[in-house]
Amino acid sequence: MLIPSPVTALSILPVSAIMFIHSMNSKANIRKKITVVGAGNVGAVTAQLIAERDLADVVIIDVIEGIPQGKALDILEACPLWHSSAMVTGTNDYDDTAGSDIVVITAGLARKPGMSRDDLLKANAEIVKQVSRNILGTSPEAVVIVVTNPMDAMAYVAREVTGFPYNRVVGMGGVLDTARMRSFLAQELNAHPKNIEAVVLGGHGDLMVPVARLTTVDGKCITDMLSESDIEKVIRRTKNGGAEIVELLKTGSAYHAPAAAVVEMIESVLGMKNGPLPCSVYLNGEYGIRGVYLGVPVRLGPGGVEKIIEIELTENEKTALTASADAIGKLIEKVC
Repeated sequence: MLIPSPVTALSILPVSAIMFIHSMNSKANIRKKITVVGAGNVGAVTAQLIAERDLADVVIIDVIEGIPQGKALDILEACPLWHSSAMVTGTNDYDDTAGSDIVVITAGLARKPGMSRDDLLKANAEIVKQVSRNILGTSPEAVVIVVTNPMDAMAYVAREVTGFPYNRVVGMGGVLDTARMRSFLAQELNAHPKNIEAVVLGGHGDLMVPVARLTTVDGKCITDMLSESDIEKVIRRTKNGGAEIVELLKTGSAYHAPAAAVVEMIESVLGMKNGPLPCSVYLNGEYGIRGVYLGVPVRLGPGGVEKIIEIELTENEKTALTASADAIGKLIEKVC
C-alpha cells in the first residue's frame, strides 16, 4: 500500500484544513516578548535568566541612555553559549516594547542600609505610575509582574493606573520570601531545598506571615523537627532576608533571588509550570480581606492569575494576615 508523502497528504485535504494547519504552525513559531522595565541589578539578572532559558525575546528599557543597550548586548552575546535563540534588545523608548506579552516592573529606588521598604513609597509610586501609563499605551494586553518596593502597594498602583483586570497585575514577593525560608531551613536541617515546602503569606515586608505548621521537609512538619526557638529564628531571618543583604552590600539590595523568583512566575504565566505559587494579588473577599494586594497561594497561567487558593488558617494566623493587610492598606491610602 502506498503511503502518501506529507505534501501529497496535504494536497487531498480541504483548503480550510490546510489553512488551519498553517495557522497553527505559524502561531507555534511566534515567540513571546517580555519587557523588563529597569536596567538595574534585578532587571538585568531577570533579563539574563529569561534569555539563558530561552523563554522569550527580551526588551530591557530604562531612562538612562546606554545602560539598557549595553546590558542587553552583553546578554545577547552570551546567548550562543547558552544555546539560546532569544533576541535581547535595550532601549529608552517604550515604542520598542510594544506588544509585550509580559511586562516586569523593576524600576525604582533601591533600599539603603537602615531604610525600610515603606520609606521608598512616594518616590517609587511616582515611578510606577509613569511606567504603568506607558505600559497601557504600548502593551495593553500584557500580564504585569511588579517587583518595585514596597511591592504590594506598587502592584495596587500599577493596577489602578493601567486599569487592567486584576488578574493581569500580580506582585512578586511570596515566591521570594518562600525561597528564603526554604534556604534557611535547608541550612538548619542540612536538607535539600527541593524537599522543603514552605508557606509564607501576607505582605512582602516585616508583617509577612510564615506559617510553620504548614511548612514541611520530606513531608514532615518542621514543628516536629525543630524547637520553637529554632523555628522562630528561621522566621525572623526570613522576614529580615532582604534587610540582611542590604546591610552586607552597603550600597545595594538583593537581586539574584528576586530575579529568580520573577522567572519562576514567568514560567507559570507561559504555561511551563502549573503548581501553586505565593504571589501578591488583589483580594476581593478571599481570606476575609478586600481592597488590597496581599501574598497568598495562586495558580498563574497565560491570563495571569487563574485561581486564588484559600487555605484554612488558625485564628492567630488570620489575625496576623489581617494586620499585614491593614498595613498595606495604609500605604495604599498614602499614594492613591
